[in-house]
Amino acid sequence: MLILVRHGRTEANASVRLQGRLDLPLDDVGIRQVTALAGAVSSPARVISSPAWRARQTAEVFGLPVDIDDRWQEMSYGALEGCAIADIQAATWSRWMTDLDYAPEGGETLRDLGTRVRSACEELVDAARHDDIVVVTHATPIKAAMAWALGVDVSITWRSFVDQASITRIIVRDRGPALASFNSVPWT
Repeated sequence: MLILVRHGRTEANASVRLQGRLDLPLDDVGIRQVTALAGAVSSPARVISSPAWRARQTAEVFGLPVDIDDRWQEMSYGALEGCAIADIQAATWSRWMTDLDYAPEGGETLRDLGTRVRSACEELVDAARHDDIVVVTHATPIKAAMAWALGVDVSITWRSFVDQASITRIIVRDRGPALASFNSVPWT
């Protein structure tokens, strides 16, 4: 099984800001959230993480060596990183949600993110058929992996929500991946 875990809360999450590639640590709430994760996932065979500090801190709770894979990084929001979500213009949101090839200045398109996440998922298919593989990542890559599992376009990303320190499970069978659970929160 492929077990996708979103990192715990950071100060940017608490203040409702786009975080993207900003390399921020977990805050006190985030540390408490990820402590609950270890009990919700038993005995994974492998742990993979985004290179972001918040993801690596979260991955450490599983007690295994952590493999870093850049394909699991959050979307690059370019010039919008660190911006309050409420301050982003409606026209920008509209374009982002309707154009897979739109990227803020210096940022990444949703199409490009979807391509790299699908590649990472495909690489883990054989291992995830036999073992539980934990991937600690971010909201947008989890949504893109969900789209991969469902066999739909990555544009579904904008119609889903992934909470901090949540778990999404994808079963990998001979006939393909299947979404088993989405956005389970063990810390509430």
